[in-house]
Formats: sequence, structure tokens, C-alpha cells
Amino acid sequence: QVQLQESGPGLVKPSQTLSLTCAVSGGSITTNSYFWTWIRQPPGKGLEWMGAVSFSGNTFYSPSLRSRTSVSRDTSKNQFTLQLSSVTPEDTAVYYCAAGETLRHFGYWGRGTQVTVSS
Repeated sequence: QVQLQESGPGLVKPSQTLSLTCAVSGGSITTNSYFWTWIRQPPGKGLEWMGAVSFSGNTFYSPSLRSRTSVSRDTSKNQFTLQLSSVTPEDTAVYYCAAGETLRHFGYWGRGTQVTVSS
């Protein structure tokens, strides 16, 4: 059973870079044939797919966030990370990591972590 756990700062100042980590247990980010994905949900809005890294290391990004987003992985720690640069208050959201066999369908979710962008 794959388990995912997000971690990172709960408060980020505008213009800074948001960095989150998703620790994976019960599975391997290199051998499970999954897409390891970041998704967010701003307050009062729906889920927004942000980006993903595949088990082979290929990365995929939302066109609307591509210029500010980087998804990477640390195979030695079995975790993957999200970096979102030049944040604004509009980036305030609950951020989730998820895993699934496609880029859009996820069998496993983390609990989510609240990130607030405020000075």
C-alpha cells in the first residue's frame, strides 16, 4: 500500500519560492509504474493539477504554471518535490501529492498541506 506524506512550510512570503516534499512509503518512485503528481486546491475552488514526475524521471507540467513550476525527485530518499517560484497570495491553497497509473487518475493521495502566501 503506497502512502504519501507532504511536508513543507505553511507560510511563504510573496515573491518567494514555495518548496514542498512528498515522502513515499510502501512503494518505490522508480519501480512502481506511477506518475508522482502535485495537485492543489485554492480556498473555495476546485482541484488544480500542477505537475508530475514519472517513474522513469520524465516531468510534465500544467501549461498555466509551467514557467513557475519544477517537479523533481530524490531516488535515494524515495521522495519527490515541488518548487513554485514567484508566489502570490493567489497561490494560497491546500497542496496534495498523489500517485497513479496515469497523469489524471490517482489511486493514492497524501493528506494535503495548507500553504498560505502572505507577508
